[in-house]
Amino acid sequence: MFRSSNNAPTQGASGNTRRGAFRDLTNANHNAESGKPGQNILPEKRGARHDVYIPTRQSSYQHQQFVIEQRNPANANARQGNRMVRTVTDPAQSSSNASSYQFGPADNIDERDAEDPLCVTDYVQDMYQHFRGKEVTTSVRPLYMENQPHINERMRSILVDWLVEVHLKFKLVPETLYLTTNLIDRYLERQEVSRPKLQLVGVTSLLIASKYEEIYPPELRDLVYICDRAYTRSEIISMEEKILKSLEYNITIPSAHAFLVRFLKAAHADKRIVQLSCYILDGTLQSYNLLHYLPSQLAAAAVYIARRTVGRNSWSPTLLKYANYREEEITPIARAVLAEKSSTATELRAVNKKYTSSRYGGVANMTLNCDF
Repeated sequence: MFRSSNNAPTQGASGNTRRGAFRDLTNANHNAESGKPGQNILPEKRGARHDVYIPTRQSSYQHQQFVIEQRNPANANARQGNRMVRTVTDPAQSSSNASSYQFGPADNIDERDAEDPLCVTDYVQDMYQHFRGKEVTTSVRPLYMENQPHINERMRSILVDWLVEVHLKFKLVPETLYLTTNLIDRYLERQEVSRPKLQLVGVTSLLIASKYEEIYPPELRDLVYICDRAYTRSEIISMEEKILKSLEYNITIPSAHAFLVRFLKAAHADKRIVQLSCYILDGTLQSYNLLHYLPSQLAAAAVYIARRTVGRNSWSPTLLKYANYREEEITPIARAVLAEKSSTATELRAVNKKYTSSRYGGVANMTLNCDF
């Protein structure tokens, strides 16, 4: 965490007092021994390797009435009011029978929302089919660092870790964080960036994503402040133009979070599974190596790990239908996610700190099920 040496909020150009919540996000004291406040947060390059739960805006799953699957084969399609009692095998079954239940009937997860125009049930399936096609073209593979002489994947991870804290302090919606990270990766794939300018790329990507996703995006003066004035307003505006032109103004993406919302509904997730899945998926943003996988694969892996952790069957016929992934396809991706999480746990702590809070159920304190 990058703490400021200031003990009181500063005054803005308009004379208004700065928000005290941002004091621990500035990078003024990151390299205190150098005596250079305003210095970029990122370390010097050392040999590159080539190898949400409650947002401020209502999300698709925040107010969703989730249903926990009931393991009762004798009561296959019994109804309780308007809610289905799901039929799959017992969660305590052995791993040898773990995939047998996947071949049962799948539920229609959109049936109970058919009368809700906000759920667009007539089009939602076509939308996600479109997302599955587009995620291939808007995703980035972890090869671009080979063409970056001044930065490496560790610097990228530190930047994203800092942006997780900034995102939380600004109380932005989850989609903003995922779009921010995607914009950073896509820009770095196309343009060479020096180490002092990497944080500028990050904070400008946050501005662009906020304008796209938020009702009230952060003000420029606040973005200047959280960087401890390492960059000026005009530099951020200039970088905004460069990023947008480089990406040809293609901002819309199917993020991993968009897939997660759909997969959680197919998983009949309760609140704990939602929180765990968000915790796991947020952690994937920091890992350069996980760019090998598509957003839909990472979302499916997050749901898979969360279900196993709480003692549910790892996969189901409904997940098979709506995620279009079999359990055996997701298992190696889930292993990779957990391996990356354990390897970065000591250095990158923003996601863990966020989900240690009671607001997010304290799920970061849980031990994830790695037995697969």
